[in-house]
Amino acid sequence: MYIRMKFIIVVVLCLFPFLQSSAQLRQNLLLDQEWEFRSDKDGNNLTWEKVTVPHTWNATDGLTPDYYRGTGEYRYHLNILPEMLKQRAFLRFEAVSQVADVFVNGIPVGNHKGSFNAFCFEITSSLKKGDNLIEVKVSNRLDNDIAPLSGDFTVFGGIYRPVSLLVLPKTCVTPLDYASSGVYIHQNKVDSKQAELSVVTKVNSNKAEKDLSVKTSVFNAKGQLVGNCITRKASGKDETVEFVNKLNIKQPVLWNGKKSPHLYRVFIEVMKGNTVVDTLSQYAGLRYYSVDAQKGFFLNGKYLNLYGFCRHEDVKGKGSALQQEDYDKDISLIKEVGATAMRLAHYPHAEPMYDLCDQNGIILWTEIPMCGPGGYAYTGYLHNKGFEDNARQSLKELVYQKFNHPSICFWGIFNELLITDTKKFQEYDNPVPFVREINELYKKLDPSRLTAFATCVDQTNYLGCSDLIAWNKYFGWKTS
Repeated sequence: MYIRMKFIIVVVLCLFPFLQSSAQLRQNLLLDQEWEFRSDKDGNNLTWEKVTVPHTWNATDGLTPDYYRGTGEYRYHLNILPEMLKQRAFLRFEAVSQVADVFVNGIPVGNHKGSFNAFCFEITSSLKKGDNLIEVKVSNRLDNDIAPLSGDFTVFGGIYRPVSLLVLPKTCVTPLDYASSGVYIHQNKVDSKQAELSVVTKVNSNKAEKDLSVKTSVFNAKGQLVGNCITRKASGKDETVEFVNKLNIKQPVLWNGKKSPHLYRVFIEVMKGNTVVDTLSQYAGLRYYSVDAQKGFFLNGKYLNLYGFCRHEDVKGKGSALQQEDYDKDISLIKEVGATAMRLAHYPHAEPMYDLCDQNGIILWTEIPMCGPGGYAYTGYLHNKGFEDNARQSLKELVYQKFNHPSICFWGIFNELLITDTKKFQEYDNPVPFVREINELYKKLDPSRLTAFATCVDQTNYLGCSDLIAWNKYFGWKTS
C-alpha cells in the first residue's frame, strides 16, 4: 500500500453467508484445490503442475517492469453427483487476468476480457454424471482493446481470485446479470426518521413461469424483523423477471462510518405459488451523504474528515493471489493508523476488501482500470473502439457487482488520463468526450453516488466531466 492523496469515499452493501434455508436450496462450492497448471513462461516445459486457486504466474516476478506477460492453461476435474443434474449449474470466477476462455468437457462455454471483475457462465447443458473436465485458457498479454494499457502496477496473469460452482434451483435469483448477486438495494431516501428502499430482484428460469412472487424481509443487527414486502406477477413472458419491492424502515439505525457501521440483512425469498424455491441474503448499510465545495464531506448530515490510503492489490511472494489473511492484515493496518477512507486503486478490488470496509466503516472510492494510455511513458489517449467497449463493460460489471456495498460513495472514472499540452506531452486524441460518456453511464446505472477522477494535469480541461475532481500530488518525489 502507498499513500497518494487525501480523498473522499462512500458506504455500500456487504455480502455475508447465506441462511441455512438458502444453503439447502442453493450450493456454492469453492473450487480451490487440485487444479493443474502449465505455461511456456519458463521456456518450452509444458508439464502440468498441481496448484491451488487463487494462483498467478507472476507471484515472484511481478514487481519488475519486464514481468512475464503471456499465456497459461488450467484444468480441473469436477465430480458431478446425479442429484446435481436436476438443478442448474454455473461457473463463477471472481477474476481472471486478463482474458479467459472457458471449456467444459471440450465445449466452449464463454469468454471474458478484463482483469478485475467477476464473470459467470451457465454450464448446465455441458455437464454429465461423474467426472467433468474444466479447462481455462488464460492470457495477460498486452492488448490494446483491454484496460489498463499502462500504469505503475502489474497486470498479474492467472486465475488469481476464487472460483465457485453454483448449483441453483431451476428458478432462481440470476447470477448472470453481470455476475452480480441479482439483487439491488436502492436507497431512495434516507434520514434518521425513515429509510425508503426499493429492492430490485431479477429472477431467471429456463422457461417462462407463472405465479411467481418475491418476498423481501429486512432484519436489523439483532435479527429483529423491521419490514417486509411481497410482489407477485401472474405470469412471466420472459425467462428473466424483475421484481421491485418497496419498503419503509422507520427510525433506521444509520451506517455511520467507523462510529457505527450498522448493517441490515435483506433476505430474499423466491416463490412459485406458496412454495419457496430460492433464497438469498444481502447486507445493506443505510446512510446519506453529500459533498460541499467549501466545507467538505458530510455523512448523515455531519462533517467527516476523509483521510487514508490508496491501496493496490498485491503481496510480496503472492502477487495478486491473495487469501483472507491478507485482506484482514490490510484492514488492520488501515484501522491502526486511524484512516477514515480509502481509494481502491486503480481497478476493482476483490470482494473481501469491500466487505471489510462495510463492516469497519471505511469510506471507499472504487474505480475502473482506465489509467491508460498514461503512466510513466507519458503516452496519451488514443481513440480505440475495442478499448472503449471494454471500459464500458468494466464499468457495468463494477456497478452491478458492488452496488449493495454501503462503504462505496465514489465511482472513479480514471486515473491520470493525460491531455496534450503541446509542450511536455506529445499530441494525441482528446479523451474528454469519452470521459463525459463514462460519467453519464455511471449516473444512468447509479444516480445515488458521486463520480470522481484523479488527474496530475490542469484540471480545467476536465471541468464538467464528473461530480468531483482530485489531484495526485507528488511532493518531494517527482518535484525538486
